[in-house]
Amino acid sequence: MDSWSKAELTEHYAEEIEAFRLWMSNAGYTIYTERNYMGDLYSFLRSLQGKRVQDAKKLQIVSYLSQVKAAGVSDATRNRKHCALVSFYRALNEFDMAETNPALQVKKSKTEMNRAPVYLEPQELRTVVQLTDGKYRERNMAVLMLMAYGGLRVSEVHRLNLSDYRADRGYIEVFGKGRKWRTVPLPEPVIQQLNKALQERKQPRRAGEDAIFVSQQGRRLSIRNIQLIAEQTFARFQQDTGQATMMRKRSYSCHKLRHSFATMLVRSGTDIRTVQEMLGHSSIQTTTVYTHVSDKQKEEAAQKLSMWM
Repeated sequence: MDSWSKAELTEHYAEEIEAFRLWMSNAGYTIYTERNYMGDLYSFLRSLQGKRVQDAKKLQIVSYLSQVKAAGVSDATRNRKHCALVSFYRALNEFDMAETNPALQVKKSKTEMNRAPVYLEPQELRTVVQLTDGKYRERNMAVLMLMAYGGLRVSEVHRLNLSDYRADRGYIEVFGKGRKWRTVPLPEPVIQQLNKALQERKQPRRAGEDAIFVSQQGRRLSIRNIQLIAEQTFARFQQDTGQATMMRKRSYSCHKLRHSFATMLVRSGTDIRTVQEMLGHSSIQTTTVYTHVSDKQKEEAAQKLSMWM
């Protein structure tokens, strides 16, 4: 799979690659998704060894994904590569560059769908937020709180504009996955922190820049910078709680903040449809994983049975 260089692939499949870039841009994919999908595409094209993408059949897709899995990637990564190919051929279909989508005929790998997501307890969340540090502490705290207490994805925080924030009404309009908007009401402490961050907002370098969060260079705060803010804060949290000396550290990420938000909603008795709406999930099945997160709730439910025994 390694005989063709990226430059050779770019030249040989130039039209198809450009079509996919254009299609993803028009579809509103995040820069992060585009980057991953393009990497997946190049990996697939390399496996074709010069063969036309239009001639690839189900066998070639299965063979490629099998090689990927044999290389040691997780089922989730394998499925992402599969999704990239489904999207690639969909782009070719829409541009009349291919008649079929062979990737649609391939099944996804089964993943551990029922595994409870990793989350932080409310006290841990408070500690994480308070450990935020740096020159732009107010901004960074607002970034973390929007994920922890608003359930926003990293890409959604990145895309937030001043015009999306309704300070007088206490909510933000969020442009999420599937190019869908949702309204997210914010707890009062988050509103207060966001207002502090806006008071100290750096003047953007470009006139008319509407980003809520601006970097030190005066540009929209990038997805990577948001991830770094979280990574550095989690590192301080692990040091503060003694986890840094443990044999195996817990794995923390921006998405764990979103998991924590969903878990708190479910624990507080919020109905699953409301949780789905606040998270911006297109399918209720994606949300139901959060109904399994609390062993304590299960124990309490079992104890209630004693009154009938």
